[in-house]
Amino acid sequence: MAWVRDTEDRGPMSRNPIKKVVLAYSGGLDTSVILKWLQETYGCKVVAFCADLGQGEDLKAIKAKALACGASKVYVEDLREVFVKDHIFPMLRGNAAYEGSYLLGTAIARPLIARRQIEIALKEGADAVSHGATGKGNDQVRFEVTYLACEPRVRVIAPWREWAFRSRRELIEYASTHGIPVTATKAKPYSMDLNLFHVSYEGGILEDPWEEPPDEIFQMTVSPEKAPSKPRVVELEYERGDPVAVDGKRISPATLLAHLNRLGGEHGVGRVDLVENRYVGMKSRGVYETPGGTILHAAHRGVESITMDREVQHLRDSLIPRYAELIYNGYWYTPEREMLQKAFDEAQQDVSGTARVKLYKGSCAVVGRRSDRSLYRLDLATFEEDETYRQKDAEGFIRLNALRLAIRAQRPKTKREPGTK
Repeated sequence: MAWVRDTEDRGPMSRNPIKKVVLAYSGGLDTSVILKWLQETYGCKVVAFCADLGQGEDLKAIKAKALACGASKVYVEDLREVFVKDHIFPMLRGNAAYEGSYLLGTAIARPLIARRQIEIALKEGADAVSHGATGKGNDQVRFEVTYLACEPRVRVIAPWREWAFRSRRELIEYASTHGIPVTATKAKPYSMDLNLFHVSYEGGILEDPWEEPPDEIFQMTVSPEKAPSKPRVVELEYERGDPVAVDGKRISPATLLAHLNRLGGEHGVGRVDLVENRYVGMKSRGVYETPGGTILHAAHRGVESITMDREVQHLRDSLIPRYAELIYNGYWYTPEREMLQKAFDEAQQDVSGTARVKLYKGSCAVVGRRSDRSLYRLDLATFEEDETYRQKDAEGFIRLNALRLAIRAQRPKTKREPGTK
């Protein structure tokens, strides 16, 4: 395939006409409209690619819909195990949470979709790739940085930066005119993204940050007020930072996450409502459900608390904001993220053990932890009588650490000029 650099060849009036495009297709409003728009605008064939990341939709129906909308070919691929094992688990080993709250469910999915999209484009001999991200959001960066990291000569069509549509309401009208069935309506025009790790909601009725999200939008979790009055305790076993078993049963990564989603969802665990700082510069209100991920974050921290060296843990924690920011901004396939990942993974070599977590009406609390690699020493930590720790040693420790402060306090006071504060 002869890719043409986007800076040299842009738009429908290009000197090098586009004959085939691979579109990241979800079957939703935006990408269904885009599929038809690409054909009308460029007169090209459109190959639709739908990645099964655990969104729980009827993928056969999505394939049929893409063909009905005019796709020349449709790829539907089950990437759930790859998604969890090679993307979610590494991210969880780094305890990534953007701005302390967002567990990055959408951000971690985009690089996998984009990479596979490029592979399909190369296989199909396509002239370009396309996505449904808007010109205001983060996903355009996540898709396109990955495209360029995988194939530097790739040509990208970003319809939201080209077409005349300015709102999802206009897309709904276009879909109606062209007979494209969509689930979004003018009454509920918010955007939703669902995968095995989370579901996110933004836009439309959620754009007023003062308004509480209506309970009917939530799909993965019950309201904490309606959750069972009896708590559920779950045990998670870890090996080198990765969860491998739930309540003593070893299961695959995707199956494990799906099971925790169900448990967490039943108890109202994992809802987050925040106003975040988008990479493009604006603030945006997002509402998220990440039940299984919330449990895994808590359990992982529980095992780390007894197995990680103090200084290693503190140094790693200082790097988490930067690591999470890289993922949020779409820089998964970059040397800096890979460098941090190697450091984080090295720190996980002794993070093996079991955490016991209690789920109750929206809360997720670690109530027990144990490990053969534990650094916790009862003979040192106990408040009862012991023969291991010499308490008198603490006096010298304190004096040496306070020495610089004592010297500073003994320094002659500086005389201030009259009238100064």
